[in-house]
Amino acid sequence: MNIVVLAGGLSTERDVSLITGTMVCNALKKNGHNAVLLDVFLGYETEEKDLEDIFEKGNEISSRVSEIQDMEPDIEQVKAMRTDQSTCFFGPNVLKMCQKADIVFMALHGENGENGKIQAAFDLLGIKYTGSGYLSSALAMDKGISKELFNSKGIPTPQGITIKKGQRSVSFKELNLNLPFVVKPCCGGSSIGVYIVKDEEEYKKALEAAFRYEDEVVIEEYIQGREFSVGVIERKALPVIEIAPIQGFYDYKNKYQAGSAIETCPAELSEEITGKMQRCAEMVCETLGLDTYSRMDFLLDANNNIYCLEANTLPGMTPTSLLPQEAAAVGISFEELCEKLIEVSLKKYS
Repeated sequence: MNIVVLAGGLSTERDVSLITGTMVCNALKKNGHNAVLLDVFLGYETEEKDLEDIFEKGNEISSRVSEIQDMEPDIEQVKAMRTDQSTCFFGPNVLKMCQKADIVFMALHGENGENGKIQAAFDLLGIKYTGSGYLSSALAMDKGISKELFNSKGIPTPQGITIKKGQRSVSFKELNLNLPFVVKPCCGGSSIGVYIVKDEEEYKKALEAAFRYEDEVVIEEYIQGREFSVGVIERKALPVIEIAPIQGFYDYKNKYQAGSAIETCPAELSEEITGKMQRCAEMVCETLGLDTYSRMDFLLDANNNIYCLEANTLPGMTPTSLLPQEAAAVGISFEELCEKLIEVSLKKYS
């Protein structure tokens, strides 16, 4: 097949996306496909006639990064790289190339990748893509809405509230939350902008910092416990993986810097808790309408209570990513996983 691996963009998870895209693109080539890596924002500046044999050229034609830094990228610097300085999110020739492809492998992460906007545009243009559709992507991306849906279906999740930038005057005492608690952007990812608040002064600073990323934040109870993740493909859960950061919590640095966390798969849990967490992950998929593949994050407290934090509709495929490790635990190689994700995604078009 001719496949565009779409990555990059303007999300704070841009670098993560480019590593995911590079690995996926290489795997698809090994599988015999004609794959090209394309930055959704920077695009590919060439004459339209040069696109005719673009999939036969066989080389990445867009931005690449060799490694993920321990800090999120400078988005303003990325915007300055765009030669045409257009305000259009889709870079030069991006839509033309995607329309030429048999399918677009969505290697995007974060805003305008996982929030359903690109999926909706592709649906209108008749472009096939991997992953869930626009509505389920939008629901999963919004932590406030997904938390309400979890509560309505009896899916355990930390209790909390959502506030908008215009409500930032909500006082510390009005929250009625015990310390410590968590402040995080409503639609962020990779733990960027997440703060654990221990007093009123930290609350003010966390609110100010979180609102720099977006206009809505979630404030929820802090659950002290072990961290886990469960990948789901076609609503069937993979083995549970445990993530134990060597220092601090599972933030941006600990997610992507090799050696920052100890990951165990299958997780060392009782059969009962393993099954309960896997069923909970499958319930999240059903609730949000995630019908292809996704990954859910969980906490387990000292009393063995399970809490679902969020759903990831386009899980990372980097060297330290969790979904490939879970697949490997049941004998699925990285190349086979990439092929599987395309296979299950094409089913929604048949």
